Amino acid sequence: MLFARFMTIYGHKFKSAFDDDKEIIIAKREWALSLAGYEEDVLVLAIEQAKRQYSWMPSIAEFLQLMDQCQESFGLAPKEQAYAEACRHATAPSHHPWSHAAVYHAGRATGWFELKSLPRQATQGRFNQHYKTLCQRVLAGENLDQVKTSALSAPNNDNLFALIDQWARQMDVTPELAQSALYFLHLPKHSPLRKNLYLRSKFEYSGYVIPDTIDALRSQLA
Repeated sequence: MLFARFMTIYGHKFKSAFDDDKEIIIAKREWALSLAGYEEDVLVLAIEQAKRQYSWMPSIAEFLQLMDQCQESFGLAPKEQAYAEACRHATAPSHHPWSHAAVYHAGRATGWFELKSLPRQATQGRFNQHYKTLCQRVLAGENLDQVKTSALSAPNNDNLFALIDQWARQMDVTPELAQSALYFLHLPKHSPLRKNLYLRSKFEYSGYVIPDTIDALRSQLA
């Protein structure tokens, strides 16, 4: 699928990168080995990014960077980074502000005792499989249960919907647009996804002052 898309996107530039069909077969094998472990949803996003960013077919290294960037746009760390985080904080998982709930749940499914006491070769494969499944669920749109820690506890949202509706009236926009623009305020403060959504809202709704915290929202409405 990847090479078919590249052929469509880059046309003669793609064909000129290979001398013959045998070289294409060898290249496909190398690409397949390099992309093992990434999900198809991330692959599709990276292809879309590649055709905007590169006028020629990207190298494997360039494409791997795009894959990591696309996965991180969902707040998901690469599997090596996720595994390292799980191992570092396996002793006290409930006291760590996890980069994403998927890392915590993959660590818990693998076993905190195993992660802190067994060698890498005994736990990394199991962790990667759990993390892969959890990433698939996130990329499919599922919101994983948040980790119950003081660092990642959700903000006090009791009045947040009302505040956002008030912001909508003040900005003279629909409640639906306001909820979309300020949705990130419902997420935990230290969540990478919250930061990404905030930056996206600032770009998409550049005509409005987008508050970055609930306190900033209250101040704007005062």
